[in-house]
Amino acid sequence: MEQDRNITGAAPPRATESHLESTPPSTDHHVPALADRGLPVPIVKRKPARSWLIRVVIALAVLAGGAGATYYGWQRLHPQLPAGIAFGNGRLEADEIDIDTKYAGRISEIFADEGDMVKAGQVVARMDTRDLAASLKKAQAQVEQAHRAVDEANANVTQQNTQLLLAQQEFDRAAALVAKGFQTKEVMDQRQQQLNGASAALDAANARVTESEHALEASTHDVELYNVEIADNTLVAPRDGRIQYRISNIGEVLPAGGKVFAMLDTSYVYMDIYLPTEAAGKVKFGTDARIVLDAYPKIAIPAKVSFIATAAQFTPKTVETQSERDKLMFRIRIRIDPERLRARAESVRSGLPGVAYVLTDPAAKWPAALQGPIAQ
Repeated sequence: MEQDRNITGAAPPRATESHLESTPPSTDHHVPALADRGLPVPIVKRKPARSWLIRVVIALAVLAGGAGATYYGWQRLHPQLPAGIAFGNGRLEADEIDIDTKYAGRISEIFADEGDMVKAGQVVARMDTRDLAASLKKAQAQVEQAHRAVDEANANVTQQNTQLLLAQQEFDRAAALVAKGFQTKEVMDQRQQQLNGASAALDAANARVTESEHALEASTHDVELYNVEIADNTLVAPRDGRIQYRISNIGEVLPAGGKVFAMLDTSYVYMDIYLPTEAAGKVKFGTDARIVLDAYPKIAIPAKVSFIATAAQFTPKTVETQSERDKLMFRIRIRIDPERLRARAESVRSGLPGVAYVLTDPAAKWPAALQGPIAQ
């Protein structure tokens, strides 16, 4: 027995009463089991109660720094302005024009692509018009046939005039002979009937001339219609501008009104801003304005007020306001002079953010930052 005990090793020592009494109580449900087995009891360290205070202080510091940076950025973008000038942020926009098909058909040719500058009247695409060309040839042949029908009707009128003249002469001779007793009254009645028949035939010939002329006019209008349809299937740019999107491609079959291009009218460029009632009420049509783009903060673009909304609306989410109380705003459109844009059409961009400044007091003067360098 002693040898077996030596071979297997000594039994683990049991925890003494003094050791159990010195072990601090623990809330861990594993601690009693460990204590019962005589194993060391782990001591759980509690985190200091002030750690959450440090986190709150750090969060407040970050928020304060962000607010300071935001205020600095606002002051930098919107410097102090003299009285009589209002401002609002917006995006530079240009009128978008869709170049659509008038009739259903297949695209056969495309002559422009995205980013190309086009002139008013420039051909940008052409639809397949082979069926219309065949119909046009048919209508032209009908016009030729109608011309011949008119000529034939006019010739028939000439013939009927001759027949009427002959019938009138025979009637006159028969009447003279009847008066002298050399001709019977029956013969004179026959000549009268011949005269009436020739007169009616002439009227019918004249009617056929009118009918032929109307048929000629109808055929001519058919030719004009097919020419118009062929011309409408040639898509042209309605204004000077830039091709923004090419929506369809060669070979695609489009319904009537199918979009082929979307272009920007570079002569109508504007920025919509929103002003509160106090400022909007002082703005007038044609009021002088300035547009400063974020991409070119040192350039003030001269513009004019071209639109003032007649009803207020809720402030859009993308609009910055000087006061959170400005919930209802009036939309003001600031438009750049088309003559100024005409020479700079290739530089026009749509969607650029910026700030527009408007004079609410005619006596107010533009500050130096909005006077120069002005885009010339």
